[in-house]
Amino acid sequence: MAVAAVAPTETPAAEKADPFRLGWRYVRRELPNGQVVLEPQPLTLDDVHYPQVGDFIVHSSEHERIRMYLFDALRAHLRALPDVVVLSDVRVAWDVPGLRPLGPDLVVFAGVRQQQDWATFDVAAEGARALLVIEITSPETRQIDLVDKMDEYAAAGVNEYVVVDWAGRRQGGRVMVRGYRLQEGAYLEMPRDEAGRVVLELGGLRIGSVGEDVLLFDARGQPIGDYVEVDARRQAAEARLREEVAARQAAEARLREEVAARQAVETQLREEVAARQAVEARLRELEARLRELEARSKQG
Repeated sequence: MAVAAVAPTETPAAEKADPFRLGWRYVRRELPNGQVVLEPQPLTLDDVHYPQVGDFIVHSSEHERIRMYLFDALRAHLRALPDVVVLSDVRVAWDVPGLRPLGPDLVVFAGVRQQQDWATFDVAAEGARALLVIEITSPETRQIDLVDKMDEYAAAGVNEYVVVDWAGRRQGGRVMVRGYRLQEGAYLEMPRDEAGRVVLELGGLRIGSVGEDVLLFDARGQPIGDYVEVDARRQAAEARLREEVAARQAAEARLREEVAARQAVETQLREEVAARQAVEARLRELEARLRELEARSKQG
């Protein structure tokens, strides 16, 4: 689907006022004395569009609030599907020649054989297919999300592409949600339900805005938690994880203590065996000496 170009908001004045406003990456530099140091280098819009591993990209608090909610809600809804993974802010290397790696705010893959801690998700190596990408606009990247990435995700074969247009929200604070589905190599607008929510093929989900919030809804139209509820679930999960880690560390500490105690007992036993063997050897020497003396006495 053709989308009108969006005027970029980046200005030389803004760049001069805060060169690190988009983010930074650390680059190695060798000093005249041979010392190697890491120096922060400001990111450009092209860097944000095509990130490298280790880049720190600056996002607003609202961008992060929406992203974290959608990430947790998608994972909660799709957790029963064993080969599906939901990734957030992970660099994706596509299996399309000439298509540079991108860093979607959220992406859902199917056909993943094994969960890993990815810094870059290699689509070809994983043998996966992209079901959904969600991007959340910011003033600087809005044109990239609405125009450039539309073509790139279509070329990558991403089935559904949703743009949470936070930077283009309507008057009154309502966030615009735009949804596109791949049809014969191009994106067409997805249907909406009676409430105006974008209807996804993935999991029977719908996505729409409620004021300044963006919510996921199930096939019955029920919201998949709210921001507070999802955040509470995440905090509870993190607390359980911390408890499990602490319990495992305590168990490992007890095991190390038991191993150390057993090793100490084994060492003591070895010392006692060595001492007994030394005494037995000395007794054998004395017995042999005694027999020798008795033999001489009889000869004399």
